Amino acid sequence: MTKVTIPALHDKKRRGEKIFGIVAWDTHMAAIADGVGADIVSVGDTVGKNLWGRDTMFEITMDEMVIVTRAVRRGVKNALVSADFPYGPLQKGVDAAVRAGIRLVKEAGIDLLKLDGAAEYPEAVTALARAGIPVWAQFGLTPQTALAMGIPYENQAKAGSDVVSGMADRMIAEAKMLEKAGAVLLDFTNSGPEVGPRVVEAVKIPVIGGFGGGPWLDGRVRLAQAAVGYDAALVGQEAKGYANVAQVMHDALAECAADVRAARQIKGQPGRT
Repeated sequence: MTKVTIPALHDKKRRGEKIFGIVAWDTHMAAIADGVGADIVSVGDTVGKNLWGRDTMFEITMDEMVIVTRAVRRGVKNALVSADFPYGPLQKGVDAAVRAGIRLVKEAGIDLLKLDGAAEYPEAVTALARAGIPVWAQFGLTPQTALAMGIPYENQAKAGSDVVSGMADRMIAEAKMLEKAGAVLLDFTNSGPEVGPRVVEAVKIPVIGGFGGGPWLDGRVRLAQAAVGYDAALVGQEAKGYANVAQVMHDALAECAADVRAARQIKGQPGRT
C-alpha cells in the first residue's frame, strides 16, 4: 500500500474517486482500518462517550486525546491520522488553538487536525495552517449544535439535513470561507442530498461527511465501533451495521467461562496448542 497524502486526496476529488475514513480509538482497530486501505483514521473526541461510558462528549481532556491518539498512531502505517480537539482550546482563542495543535503534532504525531464547528473560528483555521498544521474543518449542523437546539440524537440526521436544506446559501458560503481560510479538507455534517452536492461543486478541496452524510459527498467517515457492531447494547440484537462483534465477543467469553467452570483448558493460552 502507498502512504496517503493530502495532495493524493485532492487528486481523488478531481478524479471522482471516493475518500474513505474510519474513526478509531485503539491500536488494533486502527491497524485493521489501515490494512483495508482507509485514507484517514480519525481520532474523535467522542471517545469518552462512545467508548469509555461517559455521560457527555465534553468531558474528554487534552491529555486524554493525546493518549488515545498515540495509540491510534501506533497502528497506522499508510493512512493519514487525524485528531479532534477536545472542547476548550478552540473556544479559548487562536493562541490556545495553535498551542494545542502543536502539542498534538509533537506528542501524538497527527497528520491532520479536525476542528469541530470550524465555521465559527475561521481565524483559528488560518493560524493553524500558517503554523504548518493541515486543518480538516467541520461545518454544518453538528451533533453538538443539534442537541443545543433540542433535537434528540436519534433524530439528528434527518432533522439536521432538513435544517441545512433551508440554509443552502449559508452552507456554500461557509465552505468557501473555510477553503479560503486554509482548510485542506471539509467535514460537512448533516449535508443532505440537496445541499451536499452543491457544496462539493462549490469548492476545490474534498468535502467528506460522517454524521448525516451520504454518497453525494467526496467521501465518508464511519465510526469503526458502529460499522462492526461493537456495542454492548447489541448483544441479542440483529446487526445494524456490517457485523455484530458484540455478539461474537459475548458468545466467545461465555464459552471461555464454561471451559473454566468445567475445569477444561482454555483456548488460546500462550505456549499451549
